[in-house]
Amino acid sequence: MTDLEYLKKYYKGNLDDAIKRLESGEAVQYIVGNVDFLDYNFDITHNTLCPRFETEQLVSELLELIWKNNFNPHSILDIGTGSGCIAISLANILDVKVDAIDISIEALDVAKQNNHKYGDKVNMFQSDIYSNVKDKYDIIISNPPYIRYDEEIMDIVKTNEPSIALYADDSGLYFYKEIISKAKNYINDKHIIAFEIGQEQGNDIKEIALKYFPNDDILLMKDYAGLDRFIFIMSK
Repeated sequence: MTDLEYLKKYYKGNLDDAIKRLESGEAVQYIVGNVDFLDYNFDITHNTLCPRFETEQLVSELLELIWKNNFNPHSILDIGTGSGCIAISLANILDVKVDAIDISIEALDVAKQNNHKYGDKVNMFQSDIYSNVKDKYDIIISNPPYIRYDEEIMDIVKTNEPSIALYADDSGLYFYKEIISKAKNYINDKHIIAFEIGQEQGNDIKEIALKYFPNDDILLMKDYAGLDRFIFIMSK
């Protein structure tokens, strides 16, 4: 389906105005204002990332690990929740306690709107990584900002999506280092830490993970395009 066909099928407002927005370079998902993710539909704005197939796969791969290893989680923390798509999907599929955090109040407003749509099952609050987190969890999951500031990205991403959710210091590794280095204060002994990553960051993040979790299984997985895209840190 082309962007124009998608717009004609799903946009509810003035189509002529919407086409002008599309022609000016605005992403069709932001014009429509929502996007499908797994079995759900999430509202999005320019204050949130547009959920992608790779992030769907992150959730699917995590669920596969949980079921394959007979892991029975009772609590999940989603760091940098954005639209809330990860947290809300997991809360509805697994029926466990899920906390979702973001530094952006504007993103949290969107996430809370989506959460209400699907039963208000997720506890959402503002936090700069762990700054307001008090509990420990069985699973920590995150699709953090990971693009280098000097990295070339598509104009449609650069001009539509919030830079706070895209770019990170330390060659894009800042949030992985922060989350992993402090994770033992916020995660239970039996655990999984799950990340979406940049396609060239796998080996660097594996090294960080092994530094702080030397006895864990560190799994680097590829996306459907065959690119390194996910890291799972799993207790043995």
